[in-house]
Amino acid sequence: MSQAPQASAGLRTRTAALLTDAGFAAGWRAVRMLPEPAARGIFDRGGRWAAGREGKGTRQLRANLRVVTEGRLSEQELSELTARGLQSYARYWQEAFRLPTLSSERIVGDTEVIGLEHLERAREKGRGLVMVLPHSGNWDTAGVWFVDFLNGPFMTVAERLKPESLYRRFLAYRESLGFRVVPLTGGPRPSTEVLREWLSDGGVTCLLVDRNLGSGGVPVSFFGRKATMPGGAALLAAQTGAALVPTVCQFTDRGWRLVFSAEVPVEGPGRLRDRVGTAMQAVADAFTPSIADRPEDWHMLGRIWADVPPDPVQDSP
Repeated sequence: MSQAPQASAGLRTRTAALLTDAGFAAGWRAVRMLPEPAARGIFDRGGRWAAGREGKGTRQLRANLRVVTEGRLSEQELSELTARGLQSYARYWQEAFRLPTLSSERIVGDTEVIGLEHLERAREKGRGLVMVLPHSGNWDTAGVWFVDFLNGPFMTVAERLKPESLYRRFLAYRESLGFRVVPLTGGPRPSTEVLREWLSDGGVTCLLVDRNLGSGGVPVSFFGRKATMPGGAALLAAQTGAALVPTVCQFTDRGWRLVFSAEVPVEGPGRLRDRVGTAMQAVADAFTPSIADRPEDWHMLGRIWADVPPDPVQDSP
């Protein structure tokens, strides 16, 4: 008798997964068919709508932005910044859906680059690159720019989405752009092993590191508060001799901006663990001015500081 409810629950789960994948695919096709101004307008209004709903992600974003702006804004100004942040996040998704319709020539031509010499210096020596990024701007268009700059692919890591069909859809999509993607978990080989081999051969990887999703992490001070960041990127750089380069993506009115900071050293005396911690603190410090300059482009709707929970729900005006 107990097997029937379990079978029914399993069927509901599989059905929901199929509907999720089918809905995503249909929405993806529909957005790509829309004229760009119409698509941007729809997603822009969607960001404003999300801000007004006062969901948990919105309230956490507002709390995070209060830290980033150091309490200088009034609550009204902070709410307006949060709304712009959600509109920026909506722009990311609109562009992600429509990216196959955007030519690489347009993306490269409309991308402003600051600090390119930091990449060129490492590449001239034949070294690999570990590009570390926060969740800011559009890291997918940045990936298209990287493929053009490298004249070849780079490697990144992706969480396994559910359902599996949706994960495979995202995988095929990003690989069609020239990315090489390894799963964070569940792959034939550990992702760190694959990345280590790739970097040792002079390859390039791009990793998002401003939020630690695992149980460990490296303690850092980020905007003056205690946080943790995954230390794997610095460890990979130390093990392979690759250059560790902090990178921040931003939006501009015309297109996109990439801000590359100077290489963060990971070699030297002392224990490897300590060097990794020092390097990740330098990464956090490198992220700080660019995020503070364009806080609305930092799409951090999750909790990264233990002492900064989501804001309480605001009363409607």
